[in-house]
Amino acid sequence: MIRIVTTLRLESLEYDSRTAREHVREVTGSANEAFGEHVRELYATTDRAERAEATTDEVGAILARAMEELAAAQEELLLKDIEIRRLREELEGEPLEGQTLTVLLHWGEPHTIYRSREEAHADTAVHGKPLDHVWKGCGERPAREFEWRVEAFIYNAASNGFRRAFMPAPDPVGGAA
Repeated sequence: MIRIVTTLRLESLEYDSRTAREHVREVTGSANEAFGEHVRELYATTDRAERAEATTDEVGAILARAMEELAAAQEELLLKDIEIRRLREELEGEPLEGQTLTVLLHWGEPHTIYRSREEAHADTAVHGKPLDHVWKGCGERPAREFEWRVEAFIYNAASNGFRRAFMPAPDPVGGAA
């Protein structure tokens, strides 16, 4: 089959071709613009997700530390509660004449009160003194010169209080003996 193409037909085809190319350029431009917007949105979403993940990790670490601190505080509170109960029981008990209490001094300041010397010595082991530490008499030196010092007190019913079990010898007045 032979077809005769006229100039008018060629011009019509060229016009349709230009129109189609222009339409393709517009559609391609719109597609590229939409794709660019999609990529920007993808980057923004990825960035937000990464920041959220980093924040979640930080919050998780903070929460873990807070839980550890809470557990330590609860344990300390429980130990203090036990100590308070023990002290209340001790207070409710009638003090007996001659009953001895031991005070553990740290650099001359009272640290803790115990029923026995052995309990005080065991507590100093918790604070760095070895269990086999040999305790020596302190003599007349002030308590503040010793990191840990143990002093015994005896209940005195006449004064309704405690006095030192071992009183230092009084200094002679004016050289008289």
